Amino acid sequence: MSSKAPVTQAVRVLRERKVEYTEHLYKYEEKGGTTVSARELGVDEHAVVKTLIMEDENKRPLIVLMHGDREVGTGMLAKQIGVKKVHPCDPKTADKHSGYQVGGTSPFGTRHAMPVYMEASIAALPVIYINGGKRGFLIGVDPREAIRVLSPTLVNAAA
Repeated sequence: MSSKAPVTQAVRVLRERKVEYTEHLYKYEEKGGTTVSARELGVDEHAVVKTLIMEDENKRPLIVLMHGDREVGTGMLAKQIGVKKVHPCDPKTADKHSGYQVGGTSPFGTRHAMPVYMEASIAALPVIYINGGKRGFLIGVDPREAIRVLSPTLVNAAA
């Protein structure tokens, strides 16, 4: 694709923190999720990481990073992080917390700082593809760099 990658808040944060990354633009499909982005980029969906904005029973927002081909076991997650319940935010609430549009949510440069929980096995991948802050825009990055910038709590909550 010849169009230029956008300079999003996520990109600004990565540049500021001197993170090396690659830019990947693709044709966004409504409700296509990681299946579409993995297909468009020609990568394994397991290496495409979803950024999910969820909240606990007290409506405290949190970010969950999960393999594209797995779901979050919300009960398992809640138990590991010491809350009663965790559920996905509705899109409007998620947008408000992150400052991004659902489908283009990046864990980097969110409007509000939120705790980040990362599926532990993501850390073992050689490279991950994670949203760059706009629909149809992923960045490829070493998961160790993502961990350095985000300081996530590693969890085992893949269902």
